[in-house]
Amino acid sequence: MKNKNYNTERLTLKVLDKSSAEIVLDYYLRNREFLGEWEPLRSEEFYTKAYQEELLENDLSQIENKKLLRLWIFKKSEENRIIGSIGFSNIVRGIFLSCFLGYKLDKDEINQGYMTEAIKKGIDIVFNEYGLHRIEANIMPRNKQSLRVSEKLGFYHEGIAQEYLKINGIWEDHIHMVLLNDKA
Repeated sequence: MKNKNYNTERLTLKVLDKSSAEIVLDYYLRNREFLGEWEPLRSEEFYTKAYQEELLENDLSQIENKKLLRLWIFKKSEENRIIGSIGFSNIVRGIFLSCFLGYKLDKDEINQGYMTEAIKKGIDIVFNEYGLHRIEANIMPRNKQSLRVSEKLGFYHEGIAQEYLKINGIWEDHIHMVLLNDKA
């Protein structure tokens, strides 16, 4: 699965290994403040090349075992600069055939349709190559942009999860958004 690439009209989505730790770290450093509002608190160690190598190795192991699909987003015109990522995690097989979707985009690339384009391709992969039936995305009610992306892609509101995830040090409610594969 290493070095697996997928293309959309404007983007290349890549599975990365630890040799890409430097460009992943660059992405996180450029977006540290912007992403802080939407993610768990990060230690200083997170912002090191060694830590990113470790995370990429762990991801690759899970990807090879089909427990995760993490795709890093690049513009076709800038193949060495990450602008975001999408992750289909906690992939469960058997009678559930489900996963969780998480995504993030560079602060300078929002409102250009990149995330919708990338997730649309990711949905195609997990529904058609992985054979999953259900994708769940949990989104904070105040994250209007993220809600808009999920709604554009056909996700529907299944309920509110109270104090669902600890984001930036605070237990946050999340809207439980779901997309079903009508072919699985």
